[in-house]
Amino acid sequence: MLVRLLAALIALAVLAPGVAAQDGTEVAPSRRLVLFVADGAGIAYWSAAVLEGHDLVIAEFPVVGLVDTRNLSGLEPESASSATAFAIGETSFPSAVGVGSDSQPRITVLEAAGTAGLGTGLATTTYVVDATPAAFATHVSRRDSLLEIARQLASSGVDVLLGDGAALFDPAVRPDGRDLIGELARTHTIVRSSDELAAARRDPPERLVGFFDIDSIADPSTREPSLTDMVRTALAVLDAYPKGFFLLVENEHTDHRGHDNAPLATIVAEIVATDLAVRAALEYREEHPETLVVVVGDHETGGLSLESAGDGYRARWATTGHTAELVPIFAVGPGAERFAGILTGAEVGRALLASVRGAATAERASD
Repeated sequence: MLVRLLAALIALAVLAPGVAAQDGTEVAPSRRLVLFVADGAGIAYWSAAVLEGHDLVIAEFPVVGLVDTRNLSGLEPESASSATAFAIGETSFPSAVGVGSDSQPRITVLEAAGTAGLGTGLATTTYVVDATPAAFATHVSRRDSLLEIARQLASSGVDVLLGDGAALFDPAVRPDGRDLIGELARTHTIVRSSDELAAARRDPPERLVGFFDIDSIADPSTREPSLTDMVRTALAVLDAYPKGFFLLVENEHTDHRGHDNAPLATIVAEIVATDLAVRAALEYREEHPETLVVVVGDHETGGLSLESAGDGYRARWATTGHTAELVPIFAVGPGAERFAGILTGAEVGRALLASVRGAATAERASD
């Protein structure tokens, strides 16, 4: 499997039989789109899991590419501007959340999906107001505008919202005294535990918000709910939307461990946790082949390289910050060929928007 994965990364674009090349031909519309962001995960992160003998499901993806996620600063990327490029299809400035280079709001892929009548969802292992999820549903010029991001999220109309960070929605914490959780409860079912999330998966509500104390849990094996749990429940809810859906899923802890310059086993554990969540999406895709699944990093953290250590490998870190290293992207499903080659973050965003708009067009044609 290592040979297959690394060969794909070197080749940049490995297309399975029957997948069209990038020649401008029409591609089948994707009515369901799941975007995974492994925050901070560069090639070495994925390589570490492979070298440790893990059978990663991403090795089965027929399309592989590389992404340059630098922002308008031209230097090291960061999560807000990277996620914004994915969300709006434009390169913006550091700390930008859902806004263009002029600081004006842009329509995001999630908002385009919602406008077209598709279901929408955000799921993350960190605070829902953090830069990556925020970039798909809110619009601010500074990623640290957390209270404003929470306010916008509460009124964004997103159908599924899962992650940490309930305090910023609490009237006891907010200077404006608004009870954003109460406002969300008028339109969504609210869950606060892994058991309640599991119940929502068994009997999916129309719309769902889940707040969980998970950001501070370093070990993914003890994180409850797990990212896989959140993905399965989000898919159970969004499956009821007949026109399709867009779901953004983030593992923030890959980035956390990179900033920590953590031991290699910890990096591998987070990659495996991400891969398990991706596997859940592929299991869903088996029943719904019109589903497009994309897995990407938003930047590389730590300058990780792998060196031999006895019978195995250990991490060698270059920095506790980010690097400009290109990150891998994996895709499977209708329109996957759009993600082959060397892309910018903005090009990834435009491909995502094209997939969502194609789904909306196909739905109108079938009405």
